[in-house]
Amino acid sequence: MIKFTIPSTFVKQIFIPSFILLIGLAVLCSFFPIQIESNLANIQEYIFNNLSWVYILTVSTILILLLMIAFSKAGNLRLGPDNSRPQYGYISWFAMLFSAGMGIGIMYFGVAEPLSHFASPAIEGTVQKDKMAQLYTFFHWGLHAWAVYALIGLSLAYFSYRYKLPLSIRSSLYPILKSKVNGPVGYLIDIFALCSTFFGLTTSLGFGAVQIASGLTYLHLIPENSFFYQSIIIFFIIVGAIGSAVSGLGKGLKIASEANILLALALMLLVLFFGPSVYLLNAFSEGLGTYLNNFFALAFNTFAFEEGSKPWFQNWTVLYWAWWISWSPFVGLFIAKISRGRTIREFILSVLLMPSLFIFLWMTVFGSGAIWMDQHVLHGSLSKLVNQPDTLLFHFLSHYPASSLLLCIAVLVIGLFFLTSADSGLLVMDGISSRNSPRSPKWQSVYWGIMLIILPLALLKSGGLKALQTMTLISALPYSVVMLIVCYCLVRTLRQDLASYSATSPSVSRNFDPSHWKSRLEQILTFNQKEDIGKFMKDTVRPAFEMLLEELNEKGIKAEIISKEKPRLSIELLIHHDKVRNFRYGVVAEEKKVSDHLVEDDKMPTVTSSISYSPVTYYNDGRRGNDIQYLSKMEIIADFLHEYERYILLLAEGKNEMLIES
Repeated sequence: MIKFTIPSTFVKQIFIPSFILLIGLAVLCSFFPIQIESNLANIQEYIFNNLSWVYILTVSTILILLLMIAFSKAGNLRLGPDNSRPQYGYISWFAMLFSAGMGIGIMYFGVAEPLSHFASPAIEGTVQKDKMAQLYTFFHWGLHAWAVYALIGLSLAYFSYRYKLPLSIRSSLYPILKSKVNGPVGYLIDIFALCSTFFGLTTSLGFGAVQIASGLTYLHLIPENSFFYQSIIIFFIIVGAIGSAVSGLGKGLKIASEANILLALALMLLVLFFGPSVYLLNAFSEGLGTYLNNFFALAFNTFAFEEGSKPWFQNWTVLYWAWWISWSPFVGLFIAKISRGRTIREFILSVLLMPSLFIFLWMTVFGSGAIWMDQHVLHGSLSKLVNQPDTLLFHFLSHYPASSLLLCIAVLVIGLFFLTSADSGLLVMDGISSRNSPRSPKWQSVYWGIMLIILPLALLKSGGLKALQTMTLISALPYSVVMLIVCYCLVRTLRQDLASYSATSPSVSRNFDPSHWKSRLEQILTFNQKEDIGKFMKDTVRPAFEMLLEELNEKGIKAEIISKEKPRLSIELLIHHDKVRNFRYGVVAEEKKVSDHLVEDDKMPTVTSSISYSPVTYYNDGRRGNDIQYLSKMEIIADFLHEYERYILLLAEGKNEMLIES
């Protein structure tokens, strides 16, 4: 009898409960949309009325903490070993993180939100309604929003790439949960992250499909914005996302994200050029100043003394903060996945500032531009459409020169943002459900894609999408408490990290033996080629390691020598441990560029190539070591003992368990 088995990397403790929960909640929202929405709305109203201060303090605390970390010594640490470098170029990296984070949102709310604040100000009697509309839009889409994403992304990337923990939310809580992260508590955290990601994507993609259908209707490409055409849109977008996800993170998503940003930039520049350009550029500059000037007042404002503005505050600021928090497992995981090798300072400042500045300019061009047009050209007709956010962008663009071109680009940009969000979502969900297995079969991405077709369509058809959105927002309250715990774990481990990296052992001297000064001078004047380093490892490093290995074995310590030719020539001495991390002292051939001026200098006849190699040490904790090309066999042994003594001293201190625990 032949048995057919389907290869899978799904972790059953995560996948099965998540599948049951996803299907169960979707069925409930589909069959009982009114009842579910009514009950959830009551819960949300209670939370927003009584606990809105929790959201405000949580998000502002996260932002302030991230800025403190960025400008501290911890900002110099890398998300990975000290010698790691970013996998993606800056432009590609920014395009991917922005497309996953807020792409669909800026298209949907770019015109709608500023116009809504203009038509219905936060505080009655506001004089400069256009200025305040811009200010509140900046506030909702700026630093605070990206701080929520940055915290989760930073924590995941830090614990995963620097401490070799799984790229999972559970890893962020390792400093306090320890081995429990591998048990039921860890599985529960992953189940929440998976469901939160799926529901956040489902609601956003549902609204995105409605807006694309509105744009196609406006262009007379489809006769109506109906469920039938929304279904076709969702189907083709998700099929495209599946194809992109199957091709791999470095291919489909990278290309789609870069094309997306270029098209969005082209659309924004065209609107800026055809619109009141000078006014918009002045508004952008003044808007930045107004935002910075009112930053702290906005950050902690709960409208405690303006009772009449409470409904506005809850329906906009609190709702946004809940939405960013509920989306943070998905966006944070994705940002972490593409950010290995960057410094903590570079990561924080880039994630906070670059998307915020782009959004500020976008919201000025589209939002302030729409308000200007409403006041000076259309005599209030746009303001009357604020309750139709899915069509408002197209009404706005239809009054520009070359409106057909602008409308086509807008629909294409929305579609691409739709695709990149879905694509990154497929990768993240597959990663969570398989605990980031590097060899997940491609059918798993196809499975999640099919789920993203079926459930959003069922919810759109039944009217249960609103109930699911409310459920997602409610989940943000308990998760905000988790985020504060993540802050504590991150700060605690960063302090240990800095302390351990500055620790030294004074008992072994690193001074060179002066009796070898002539040979050392000759080495300094010689720029090694790869074969020279190979000879150095064979004749000097390996004999030193063999002497150490013999002595370690005599003392009952299990160790081995490991040599590699690829990806780089290396040799290491590895000491095995059971309860703590193995100790590793290695030497790798590191390539570096030699200045052309030095190669061409007649006084330096030993420099014959623009590429030189140096033997550089590396260790189990990811630190980049030292160039040891001038050391003798005995000096290498002394250097090894220095590092091993440092390791043992760290091991003896209980507070460093995060750094050395296996």
